This record gives sequence, C-alpha cells and structure tokens, in this order.
Amino acid sequence: MRDFYSVLGVKRDAGADEIKAAWRSKAKSVHPDQNRDDPQANNRFAEIGRAYEVLKDPAKRNRYDQQRVKVEAMEREQTIMQQRQSAREAAEKAKQAKANAERILAELAQAEAAKAKADTAAAHAVQAAKAAQAHAQKAEAQSAQAQSAHAQAQAQAEQADTQPSQPGQQSQAAGQQDKKTDAAGAHSGKPQGPEDLVSRIFGESPEAAAAAENLRRDAEAAELAEGTRLRAPSSPLLAPIELISSLVRRIRGVPPPPPEKAPDVFSEAVVAISDLLEQKSVPITLNDGREVRVPLDGVTEGHVVRLKAQGLKFQGMQRGDVAVTIKVVRTEKFLVDAYDIRTVLPITLENAVLGCEVEVEGPEGMVKVTVPAWSNSDQVIRIDELGLPDGAGGRGALLVELRVMLWEKPDEKVTDLMRLMREGLYL
Repeated sequence: MRDFYSVLGVKRDAGADEIKAAWRSKAKSVHPDQNRDDPQANNRFAEIGRAYEVLKDPAKRNRYDQQRVKVEAMEREQTIMQQRQSAREAAEKAKQAKANAERILAELAQAEAAKAKADTAAAHAVQAAKAAQAHAQKAEAQSAQAQSAHAQAQAQAEQADTQPSQPGQQSQAAGQQDKKTDAAGAHSGKPQGPEDLVSRIFGESPEAAAAAENLRRDAEAAELAEGTRLRAPSSPLLAPIELISSLVRRIRGVPPPPPEKAPDVFSEAVVAISDLLEQKSVPITLNDGREVRVPLDGVTEGHVVRLKAQGLKFQGMQRGDVAVTIKVVRTEKFLVDAYDIRTVLPITLENAVLGCEVEVEGPEGMVKVTVPAWSNSDQVIRIDELGLPDGAGGRGALLVELRVMLWEKPDEKVTDLMRLMREGLYL
C-alpha cells in the first residue's frame, strides 16, 4: 500500500495547511512542463495528485489512516510469524552446532589426556635413563679409582724393592681422578624441576617430595585446563621464586581468578499495552529453543530487560545473560510514548468552538474528557495517572489529541458563514 504521507513528504499528524503547502511544492517541482526530459514525470505528478486528493478530505484521510493501520498490523503479524519461523530454524541449527561442538571438545579432551599421559610416561623414562646413566658413571668412577689405587700401591712396592719412582706420577693419578669427578658433576647442570627445587630449599624429606609432586600436578592441570602447553620456568633464577609464590598461594588459600563470561544473547519481546498495564511476565523463545519469561515491571517501548545467567553456557566460562528489547504492538486507537499513552478524539466544529464534555475510550475503559472552548485541532489534553506504570510507584498520563472534523455532508449555513468571514462582510 502506497504511503501518501511519504509521497507528499509530510508527517502523519500534519495539518491541512501543511499538506496543501507540501502538495503545491511537490506539484510545481515534478510538473511535466518543468520536466519534459523525464518520461516518469506524468506518473509522479498523478501520484502526488492522488495523495493530495485523499489527504485533503478529512473523511477520506480518516478511512485511509484506518486502512493503513490495518495493513501495517497485518505486515507486523507476518513479520512476527517469519521471525518465529526463523527463530525455530536457528534454534535447530544451534542444537546441531552445539552437539558438534561438544563432540569436538570431547575428542580434544581425550587427545589432551592421552598426550599428558604420554608426556608423563616419557618424563619417567627420561628420569630412569638419567638415573641409570648416573649409576653407571658412578660405578665407572669407582672402578677407575680402584685401578688408580692398585697402580699406586704396585708402584710403591716396586719403588721399595728396586728404585724410586718417577716424580709426578701420583699427582697425575690424582689429576685424572679430579677430572673424572668434575665430569661426573657436569651432568648435574640439567634443568631443575619442582622436586629438585623443593629438595634444595626444604631438604629431601618425604613431606617435601610430596609437596613438590602436588605442585607439579597442579601446574600441569591448570595449564591443560587453560589449553596451553606445559612450559618450563622463564628463567632458572626465577624458578625458586615462582615455586615459593605457589607454595604461599596454596597455604593462604587464595581463590583462582574468576572465569571469563560467555557472550550475551539478544532477543525481542513483542507485548501488548495490556501486558504492560498488568505488569505480568511474558514468555519468549530463544534461538536455542529454550523458553524464558521476561518481567515487565516498569518497562516501556525500547527498554532492554537483562535476564542474568540465562544465556549461553560453555565449559570453563561464566554463563552469559539474555538481553531482551521490549517492542509494543501498535493498535488503531493507542500509541505508546515513553510511559504515556496517546489517543485521538475526533470532535465537530461546534464542539471545538463552544467546548463540550465527552467520553473517550482509554486502555482500561471509558474516561470523561472536558474539551475547552475554542480548541484547535492537534491540541492535547493530559489526564495524569492513566498511563503505564513507571516502576517507581507512579504512572504516566493519557494524552488525548483533539482532531476537528467537519460534517460528512456540507451545510449551507456554515458555508455562508465561512464565506462571509473570509470576505469580511459581517451583518
């Protein structure tokens, strides 16, 4: 349905003078005589004429407004149905994606566990090999020392029997023994783990060994949970400091840092004015198929209601929130403006000039309204405490907009009176 208001470039609450001025401006700018090179000029000029023909007549304009409101309501209903269908399809896709993600996470967890087990076995094997190598080196050093002692004793015996032995022989044997001892000690320059550091600081007691083993397991579990690879200390000099810091945190019971929060889920809730007046909660369906209830305490059009810890949930993360934007369904009679409710009251010309008392339909029933004398069209009468609850114990207002309407059939007396007033002939 073509929007005649947009064709003329005016608002929907524009007065007759504004509509007439807009029509004249548009008709002058798109007139075919002014746009002879434009083949669409005739169509645009005719469309502007049809729009003005409808909007200049109050009765036709009223019927057009009512018909357009119905069309917009049908379009919104179709849009809501399409959104619900899209939401159901998205929820189904989200379920499938969630199942795939859980399966992939399970496979990754199994792979990480197998890798950790293999790394532990490899570490034990390396330690066993190093221990065997150290034992062999120690045995070789003892054997060399025994051979040296035997050679020294034999040399002394020969010296005692025959002649003095050469000087420096004993010092050479001692030097060879010192070199072997230094070579055995060079193997101790390997990177030190938590067990070695605890042994150096607290001794080689069973309690110190158990504390080192607990620290090593905690560090591996923390790094595996964070998804990072196990790594050695950044510097050999800082390793004791890091170990002591870990022991202090463990003794004091310092809690770990809070996990990261999952992203929020955004949705919309389409509600009626009666729902806002009753302050009741309404159900909505999220993209993942879950149904949650949205409270409507002190909210209106455009407000965002945040549902704590009801959003996405991932392993190792805090659960996110659900942010729901409130959308109020527009009706033919009422329009929500913040916490106020707007409605239109058509009145006749004589009631606008002389004033009257009439009843207007409100969202909760009929309301008496006093129209003051000499009231203009688009004048607003404010009735407090008949709007939406604001959540602080108060309510908005009912805003009644006056709309002066002429009779359906022309009246000759009124026509003559208006002609006399325009021409200035007063009797």
